[in-house]
Amino acid sequence: YTEAWDADKKSIHVMPDTPTILLAKANAANVSHKLYVQAWEEAKKKGYDMRADAIPIRSAKASRDIASDYKYKETHEKQKGHYIGCRTAQEDPKLSWAARAMALQNDRLYRKAYHDSKAQVHIPVDAMSVQAAKECQTLVSDVDYRHYLHQWTCLPDQNDVIHARKAYDLQSDNVYKSDLEWLRGIGWLTEGSVDVVKAKKAQELLNDRLYRTRPEEMKFTSITDAPDVVQAKINALQLSDVR
Repeated sequence: YTEAWDADKKSIHVMPDTPTILLAKANAANVSHKLYVQAWEEAKKKGYDMRADAIPIRSAKASRDIASDYKYKETHEKQKGHYIGCRTAQEDPKLSWAARAMALQNDRLYRKAYHDSKAQVHIPVDAMSVQAAKECQTLVSDVDYRHYLHQWTCLPDQNDVIHARKAYDLQSDNVYKSDLEWLRGIGWLTEGSVDVVKAKKAQELLNDRLYRTRPEEMKFTSITDAPDVVQAKINALQLSDVR
C-alpha cells in the first residue's frame, strides 16, 4: 500500500532557483555563525600594524601613568628632603596651613568663643526691650494691680458715703442673689420644665417605631384578577421547572 508512495517520494525533484529555496538559503546565510565571523577571522589573519606613537597607545600610557601609584607619589618623594631646614613648625607654610585647617575643623575651638561669651551679657538698663518687659510685669503683677484702700474717717451720713454704699450693694453678689434665698432647700420636679418637654418632643421625632408603619399592620387585600397579577401567574407557569 505504501510502496508506491515511498517510491514517489524519492522521485520528487525541486528546482534550485525557486523562491522558497532561495529564501531558505538567504535565511541560512543570515543565521550562520561561520559567515558572521568570517570577515573578522580574515582580518585577524592579515595582522595589524600599530605604531608606538599612535593616539590610542599614547592615551593608554597616559592613563596608566595617572593610575600608577609610583607616579602619584613621585613628586612627594622628590620633595621629602626640601623640608629640612625649617627651625620651627610655624615657619613651614604647609605645616602652618595644616594646623590652620585642623583648627577650623575642630568643634571645640569653633565653640570656644561662644562658651566664653555666653555668660557675659551686658544689657543697658534703659533698653527698649527691658522697659517693655518692666511695663508688662507691672500690668500682669497682682501686687501692683490690687491697691487696698486705707481706713477713711468720715461721717456715715455724707452723700458720697451713701452713694458708695448703694453702689456696693448694686455690685455685691450677695445682695444680687438675696431674693433667691427663699428658694434654697425647696424641692422641684423637672417634669414640666422646658428642657424636659423639648427632649420628649425630640425623642418622639427620632422614634423609628412612631415614624415607620410596619407592613403587617397595614390592611391590604390584593385583587386576584388584576392584569399584573394574572401576568405574574402566567410568567411563573412558563418559568416553572416542574411544568
